[in-house]
Amino acid sequence: MSLTELKEKQQQAILAGVHTGSGDPLQDTTEESINELERLADTAGAVVVGTLIQNRPSPENATFLGEGKVEELRLACESLQADMVIFDSELSPIQLKNLEKILGLRVIDRSMLILDIFARHALSREGKIQVELAQLRYMLPRLMGIGSQLSRLGAGIGTRGPGETRLETDRRHIRRRIHHLQEELSEVRKHRELLRAGRKNEGAVTVALAGYTNAGKSTLLNALTGADVYAEDKLFATLDPTVRGFTLEDGRNILLIDTVGFIRKLPHHLIEAFKSTLEEITLADVILHVADGSNPEFAQHIQVVSRIVNELGAGDKPVVLAFNKADQTPSENDLPASLPDVNHIVAISAKTGMGFDELLAAIGDVAPGKKKVVTLKIPYAQGSILSELHEKHAIVQENYESDGTLVKVLLDAKAYNQFKSYLIEGDTP
Repeated sequence: MSLTELKEKQQQAILAGVHTGSGDPLQDTTEESINELERLADTAGAVVVGTLIQNRPSPENATFLGEGKVEELRLACESLQADMVIFDSELSPIQLKNLEKILGLRVIDRSMLILDIFARHALSREGKIQVELAQLRYMLPRLMGIGSQLSRLGAGIGTRGPGETRLETDRRHIRRRIHHLQEELSEVRKHRELLRAGRKNEGAVTVALAGYTNAGKSTLLNALTGADVYAEDKLFATLDPTVRGFTLEDGRNILLIDTVGFIRKLPHHLIEAFKSTLEEITLADVILHVADGSNPEFAQHIQVVSRIVNELGAGDKPVVLAFNKADQTPSENDLPASLPDVNHIVAISAKTGMGFDELLAAIGDVAPGKKKVVTLKIPYAQGSILSELHEKHAIVQENYESDGTLVKVLLDAKAYNQFKSYLIEGDTP
């Protein structure tokens, strides 16, 4: 038997959706959302062999698609030898059950696909707990719909994570499992809170990276901090949060926290399960929103991220918006110079380092503890003050005069108040 025969056969999928014309491109099925769904399918390991979109005011309650379109989809599955159908919207339990009965093959929706990808990419204990919790919460009301499929599930897309044996058990057992996972997550959360408290005590400024999936957050973190965080041109390549540090020119220590990427129609259960991780955004001093400026859908991506950040309760945080991949941005992508609730907008390239000086200046401007150069005169009799300045603050220039040492030093507002009695008249921070 050859090595190629040993490889798992790629599952062939048909994508399906309903375009309602609701005017909300973040919730409706559009050409862009179908293209994104195809990328999600590719990330999960499926190959898309066909697409079917129906125009109708609203989905059909029993089968999502109309009766004629369901039959058209069934025939397409037969002729294209599809193994599964992936719907662009979330299906109800009854829709899932009816579609699988009519089509005679596995049916999953966008939420199940995203959860599957998260299950594949979760590496840490916390990440695995969060994914399993989201999957079980999602599957619980759908057990009736997927029950007939459980006996033949094993390694297919939409089945990773909790596994066959857990999903075959009754609802009571699943609820017990959910309760157990919640308790485990609570312990992990306590540990995360201790880490945050430690960072705060050390006086570090926290900057949370937020952005649409595949915007280049991990690549930017690597470039700014010299880290080696896994970065790949795939959706949700990074799942577990990573913390790395760097220092601004004025001496402030910045802790950059990478977070999971966002996407339109992100499953509600996933946001709930990942709340302890997403709290990194709500508790950060600054949000560094990374957007792919080369993507023609950048405006919608920004809207998705802003909506989720607001839902998390972090809408009042200072925001620096970095348009990444500026070296690849086509001229027709008219990037805005300003946006509501955004403090600074900069164009960068995480791969080449383009725009990094402007980015660091923008972060420094909105991050707490901003420092400015002031001039102090320290009498020779108070050498301990000069020693303290050398030990705790960045000295820019030092000159010796007849009545004391003239020092140009970087101070934040707190330090300025401490040393303002030595300030040269007319010099303010």
